[in-house]
Amino acid sequence: MAVDKETIKRVARLARIAVSDAEAEKLRGDLNTILGFVEQLNEVDVTGVEPMTAVVAMKMKTRPDVVTDGGAADSVTANAPTRQEHFFVVPKVVE
Repeated sequence: MAVDKETIKRVARLARIAVSDAEAEKLRGDLNTILGFVEQLNEVDVTGVEPMTAVVAMKMKTRPDVVTDGGAADSVTANAPTRQEHFFVVPKVVE
């Protein structure tokens, strides 16, 4: 896939980046090189390769999915100027 200068200018305009004609020509070469490397990845045979999250095989850490109140309501509201039980008290802003 080759990218032409007009495509570079269009992408730059969409990204709101000012690009001169000379810069667009350099970017065209750079982007075509990058896309060439990406196209080479399509030639790699990955049949039988399991998707992984890391280079080394490891088991994902899990924790029990338990709903709690956090146990820190007193410390969270400790510095509030005004509070009632475990809630912040704020002035009414809508009539």
